Amino acid sequence: MNGEWLIRGRDGRLSVYLVTQDAVLCRAEQVPGGAWTAPRRMGGDQRLHPGLAVGQGADSYAHLVAWRPTTPGESGLVHSTHFRPLLAALDWDPVGHPNGKGDRTSKPVVAVDDQGRAHLFVRNNGGGLSMRAQKQKGGWGPWRDLKSAQLQDTPVAVAGRAGRIEVYASRPGKIVHWCQDEPGTDPRMADTVDAEVRPGTLRALATSDENTTLFFTDASGTLCAWRPGADPVSLLPAAGPGPVAAVRCELDGHDCTLLAQCTPSGRVAFAAYPAEQESAGAWWTESGPHLPADAEVSLALDADDRVVAAVLSPSTGQLLLARRKDEPGLALTAWQAV
Repeated sequence: MNGEWLIRGRDGRLSVYLVTQDAVLCRAEQVPGGAWTAPRRMGGDQRLHPGLAVGQGADSYAHLVAWRPTTPGESGLVHSTHFRPLLAALDWDPVGHPNGKGDRTSKPVVAVDDQGRAHLFVRNNGGGLSMRAQKQKGGWGPWRDLKSAQLQDTPVAVAGRAGRIEVYASRPGKIVHWCQDEPGTDPRMADTVDAEVRPGTLRALATSDENTTLFFTDASGTLCAWRPGADPVSLLPAAGPGPVAAVRCELDGHDCTLLAQCTPSGRVAFAAYPAEQESAGAWWTESGPHLPADAEVSLALDADDRVVAAVLSPSTGQLLLARRKDEPGLALTAWQAV
């Protein structure tokens, strides 16, 4: 999945999105902090390809994007909005293909501006970045080619200052950054920086009211942080493959960035540091039971603004949760199956 798949809804309930071979399922808290519902299929009966992008705006609505098969050898993107965790999501709405038609080009990514408009990004057949955005009064605008070339793997997108959408992608030896000058405008290519990025390791987070930060693993296996306008900073050795999960939170009265990653040994590692102060240092602390090799971790804040970590194994369907205890530091409750 692309994006944090554990989210807090408008009503304070947490929900998680699970991907099967042909559908997206959702589980949600029946009440904040309470028992969880059984999995429910999202968006109707359309058959989907595996993979899902999740984005959430300031209104807390979840926007879901996936590929669906259309004709033999071809696919199209579909979008759904999930307004509240216990409600049914809207039916999947076709949003097309960046090249008009063809098969899947890359995993999609979705970000939502402060007006609640979803912005969908995907690599196109030419190796560049394409975008389609919702209009303010409904419907979708045209596909836009945001250029670049040789993009590797999957881009990531995030709503930054004043809800303006920012996008990051990697190409050989470079990271590319697009941003909106004004809400509702097409993102422009704003920055590039030299970096050797391991494909599949990008994660973007709004780390302050002014800045977004891109986390990635470099060719040496080091987890790095980059904010446009500066050079990438080495943070600590990556705890495992793939992207980190990340959330902005308050720890002991300090504005912090919390990272989590599944390790090759099958546990979850956590690291926290003061927001945008990578020079303060960070280190991993492992937690939880040993997990299947395909386990993924996601982070969110619950209705009481406590950190919650979720671990999901697609092969087993097992979902585990742990919450921050009401005590100093980042002590978590025991991991519980839900």
